[in-house]
Amino acid sequence: MSTIIGSNLPNLPWEDKPTGSIEPMWRFSKNPVIGWDPTPSVARVYNSAVLPHEGAFIGVFRADHKNGRANIHFGRSKDGINFDIDDHVIPWVDESGAPKPVSFAYDPRFVKIDDTFYVIWCDDLNGHSIGMGYTKDLKTWVRLPNPLMPYNRNGVLFPRKINGKYKLLSRPSDTAHTPFGDIFVSESPDLIHWGNHKLVMRKGGQGWWQGTKIGAGPVPIETTEGWLLFYHGVSNTCNGYVYSIGAVLLDIDEPSKVLYRCGNYLLTPQKDYEVSGFVPNVAFPCQNIYDAESGRIAIYYGAADTYTAISFCQVDEVIDYIKKHNEVF
Repeated sequence: MSTIIGSNLPNLPWEDKPTGSIEPMWRFSKNPVIGWDPTPSVARVYNSAVLPHEGAFIGVFRADHKNGRANIHFGRSKDGINFDIDDHVIPWVDESGAPKPVSFAYDPRFVKIDDTFYVIWCDDLNGHSIGMGYTKDLKTWVRLPNPLMPYNRNGVLFPRKINGKYKLLSRPSDTAHTPFGDIFVSESPDLIHWGNHKLVMRKGGQGWWQGTKIGAGPVPIETTEGWLLFYHGVSNTCNGYVYSIGAVLLDIDEPSKVLYRCGNYLLTPQKDYEVSGFVPNVAFPCQNIYDAESGRIAIYYGAADTYTAISFCQVDEVIDYIKKHNEVF
């Protein structure tokens, strides 16, 4: 029986663990997969999200324009590694079809539920807030009302309803580079009306890597052991913040309940493209895709707020690592 409850993806981007490595997560040897100036109007693409689609891959990409402002672009790939990204922003409309552009947008997540693709991102509702929209045909992109009040970031929608309700993770924040943050979950019957907000987990623990703030990363993966959620944890050093990647298992029916939480990070900035860039020392996970049959998982993460990179893990190995280093607080 497969540990992952989901679809098979035999063409998942993949590279075996390096010989001799004992780490639960490892980097693609050809990182970064997106570098500086990927389109004429864009300086950097990072903190982006990719999904399999019709034998290939599609994605929504955080694109920092050459005027310094961030927005979201659509792109495609044959192999999930080499991307053709539109040079224009996603043309959002309201539900009547009238243009409804965003003033800025960043750090998107991407999930397909039934026949609809949903995008969740950070945008401007008189302050940093969570934006949400959808497309059914990858041509018409419809904005929904903002699900939560400002200030908030790191909105992540679960890939299916739980007990008849949509579930959304978020990290309440402030107007600036938030020096705090815990993960909450909210629910909705219709993606419009949100409530029943619950704390999932707080920053902190015995280690320092997640002592300043935490935030949900990729869309949770449904497994026989619970929802596998990769997230970012932040420490504050004398030279600034450091963003690392961690993981937790949440209860399938009540995702506000933590089953196991890894006290160690799975990946922290070490490579040149992670420690040196527009914002140094950042590994920020935004999306995972997987092959249920093999248990292989590929994670797309932003590196140094400059590059797009990929890391890999195997579901049973990473779950065993979470349990071995479990630290609930």
